[in-house]
Amino acid sequence: MKNLFIFLLILPYHGSSGVGADDVSVSVMERDSVTLHTGVKTNQQEEVAWYFNDTRIARITGDQSKICTDDECKERFRDRLKLDHQTGSLTIRDIRTTDSGKYRLVIISSGSEKIFRVAVNDVPAARRDEKTKSVVEGQSVTLDPGVTKNLNDVMTWHFNETLIAEITGDQSKICSDVQSKERFRDRLKLDHQTGSLTITDTRTTDSGLYKLQISSSSSVVVVTSLKSFSISITASGLSAGEIAGICAALLLLIAASVCVFYFYKRRVKRKGEY
Repeated sequence: MKNLFIFLLILPYHGSSGVGADDVSVSVMERDSVTLHTGVKTNQQEEVAWYFNDTRIARITGDQSKICTDDECKERFRDRLKLDHQTGSLTIRDIRTTDSGKYRLVIISSGSEKIFRVAVNDVPAARRDEKTKSVVEGQSVTLDPGVTKNLNDVMTWHFNETLIAEITGDQSKICSDVQSKERFRDRLKLDHQTGSLTITDTRTTDSGLYKLQISSSSSVVVVTSLKSFSISITASGLSAGEIAGICAALLLLIAASVCVFYFYKRRVKRKGEY
């Protein structure tokens, strides 16, 4: 009877340590950013802790938070972790293959857990330079995230932190604000299958940082990845109008030279006759 009583005391504690915990697999590309969402709202009484391969890397206690308090964690992540105090969600920026592993979220007040098994894939050598593009003014450029869009994915494109395009399900919006319409003027095109963005008739003012945020949702987790593209548009040289102006000036100069030469010859001829 005594042994049965001890067993009943231990059972609830053992059950909260992992049984029934959500287990989610996440696959991302190297250099992307990924956000592991908790799906809960924290309050000042709750404590939230994140573990990477069973080593604690972050914790929220009330309105206080700690990230990478030991040297090993600081060396591994180097200011690449960010916590959301409202939800306890964890963001890993500029993710690397060495960040692959098991991330465990523990909500201490309730004893609930979520496990995220993150696999970080190498960027193929052929694609490593795709995120930095340089084109000549007037050409078109396509920013391809290299993914296949799922029906529930939400994709948003930003140019220098300004929203310029969005795909939600089978609906899309391009340049919904006045500033974007003025800048791009019907020169943006979205591919609904891949989420890729094409800029036609590029201009030097299109140079800058383009970011694509992809939010993929399921019944247990929302994973957000971020892809960045740095675009440099170089001037093509003289415009057609400038070339026409230079040609016209040259013609006038030639005509003036011919006239001067003609009058000079006439003047010399008359002097010869005298």
